[in-house]
Amino acid sequence: MEHLPIEVIGNILSRLEDARDVVIASMACRKWREAYRIHLHTLAFNSNDWPAYRDITASQLEILITQTIFQTTGLQGLSILMDDVDEFNAATVIAWLMYTRGTLRRLFYNVRTSPNVNILEICGRQKLEILAVAHSSITGVEPNFQRFPCLKSLSLSYVTISDLDLRLLLTACPKLECLELVDLEIAISDAQMTLELSSPTLKSIYVEAISLDRFMLEADSIERLHLRDCSLEVFELIGKGTLKYLKFDDAIVIHLDMGETVDNLEVVDVSSYAIFWTKFYQMISRSSKLRKLRLWDVTFDDEYEVIDLETIAVCFPQLNHLSLRYELRHGEMHYGLQGSSNLETVTVLELGWTVLNDLFSHWVEELLKRCPNLRKIIIFGVVSEAKSHAECQILANFTSSMVQLMRKYIQVEVQFEYE
Repeated sequence: MEHLPIEVIGNILSRLEDARDVVIASMACRKWREAYRIHLHTLAFNSNDWPAYRDITASQLEILITQTIFQTTGLQGLSILMDDVDEFNAATVIAWLMYTRGTLRRLFYNVRTSPNVNILEICGRQKLEILAVAHSSITGVEPNFQRFPCLKSLSLSYVTISDLDLRLLLTACPKLECLELVDLEIAISDAQMTLELSSPTLKSIYVEAISLDRFMLEADSIERLHLRDCSLEVFELIGKGTLKYLKFDDAIVIHLDMGETVDNLEVVDVSSYAIFWTKFYQMISRSSKLRKLRLWDVTFDDEYEVIDLETIAVCFPQLNHLSLRYELRHGEMHYGLQGSSNLETVTVLELGWTVLNDLFSHWVEELLKRCPNLRKIIIFGVVSEAKSHAECQILANFTSSMVQLMRKYIQVEVQFEYE
């Protein structure tokens, strides 16, 4: 170890990340202490990783963090995540940021202060590439196009911000590629709760726990869109056909307008979502490059709607991964299995039941017939702790039918996952 270059030691310490582990390791010898001072580039303080942070006063914790940070000279990554910790003195936190901002590339900030610290003012016009802010307030964003000239990833969680400040913030990030918005408290002047965002460079957006009447996103380069636990009356996406990944997870969207952005979709993942299947299918039917389609625990606005395999087989010739779980009804299921087109390219099939009955076994068998090149099938089921004799018999019959069925498809790997 004594022959290791000091730069390598600095990299080793940086990979530890946690400040407590870094400080302890740096005490090994004088060379390691020097590597800590000069070549350490990543440091993290996380109250969840070390509960002792909660056992000391905020003032003592401020001193500990200050001493640790001020012994470094070139931090590129700084993470200060203080959940369930008392408020810090704003002047102390500002001192940390001012000391490190010249070299910082990555900042993860979750610190409650009194008064609030203006992160944007302190860290703007620097070399920051990744910024994640939580439990804070952002106000008075200046309309400055170059405030964050290098920022590529921005995450705001449990942040209070106005719609105007959010738009100005995106404008101030000319290289932004990744955006995360989680449970924001958005002050909107419009009585209709409308949020309009625009970013020509944005490639990925994740939105969670946000409720709006109308959300309009204009992003010419967007490739990934994920809405989770959102309630939106209208969602509109304006782009240039670059979207490849679309995911709705436990989201409510009454009116979905994605225009010409879906032509190059490769993955559609929809779960715990009420959909009007006919309209949704019409929207994605132009996605001839689709490789994965997941419709999981979906419900249909129209009780007579059905997902038919013929339509899927014809419109998605490159589909190789199909996942389906929704309530099966006898008449609708029979209609959905009509047609003669096979899912020739599907190699992975995931099927799940909401209620286990004879329909499910028949459904699995018919799907296997339509996937001649299948390599793997995964059956997902829900098994309650307390089951009647009749329910146990249904499960036993299903197991027996699967054993017999899979003897016909010995080339297919079978996997069961119960919860």
